[in-house]
Amino acid sequence: MMAGWRILQADLAAHGYIAGDDLAMALHLALTLGRPLLLEGAAGVGKTEIARTLAQLEGTRLIRLQCYEGLDASHAIYEWNYQRQLLAIRAAAEAGITGPEAESRIFSEDYLLARPLLQALREDVSPVLLIDEIDRADEPFEAYLLEILSDFQVTVPELGTISARSIPHVILTSNGTRDLSDALRRRCLYAWIDYPDRATELAILTARHPGIAAPLAGQIVAFVQSLRLENLEKKPGVAEMLDFAAALAGLGVSDLARDPRELQATLVTLLKTQADRASVPTEIAMRLAGRAA
Repeated sequence: MMAGWRILQADLAAHGYIAGDDLAMALHLALTLGRPLLLEGAAGVGKTEIARTLAQLEGTRLIRLQCYEGLDASHAIYEWNYQRQLLAIRAAAEAGITGPEAESRIFSEDYLLARPLLQALREDVSPVLLIDEIDRADEPFEAYLLEILSDFQVTVPELGTISARSIPHVILTSNGTRDLSDALRRRCLYAWIDYPDRATELAILTARHPGIAAPLAGQIVAFVQSLRLENLEKKPGVAEMLDFAAALAGLGVSDLARDPRELQATLVTLLKTQADRASVPTEIAMRLAGRAA
């Protein structure tokens, strides 16, 4: 009988996501134990995409919280609809309603704006909650997040404690821009996602662009993997490799070394800074293409 994590790995592959053994096992255990899963690795290696694929696989909603510096509870959890509250206050005053009765009306569910974390707790069917790039958020917000990940509940002072209707599948991602706290790491299972090896990346390309001929697919993967060995500021990830492949297919390219100008033009899909573009002139691109052939 196939192990549960192998079944999950095969199901992910059927949805176009090729997961390595370590990642498939970590995700399987996170789902089985009901624990958050923290994914670290370079940008573009598929950390965010696995959350999307899992939501498709589970047939459930994907709720994404994009983290950034200065993120606070009002943007992540909830806030009040102040404009509607002001209108309600005026209407209540005109009707002669004041004091606790007026307050209870305006601080009710009707005026609560649920942000991603609260939305995830209020879903009847367990959603996939993606907390993307948690390392970009400030440490105080990370500390505030611990309560939610531990108890899956939030406290709204005016309404009381709101507990999860169903426990969300939580995936956190980090690109390593700052160290995460030990407290956060203790609450999560962990997996590191590296750039895929040649066979895995070729399988990803074949799954996402099945119409690309095998010889060209092999050249694309070999070229991109060689490019990552160059001294670049931002190495191209899997997402960039797929964009590169789509661009070549759209141009009708069958051989990377066919046209130097064409190859150089398509590098806009792989190289995302001026310094990197300057460090890979046409002669270097053609040398890498020649090796890939």
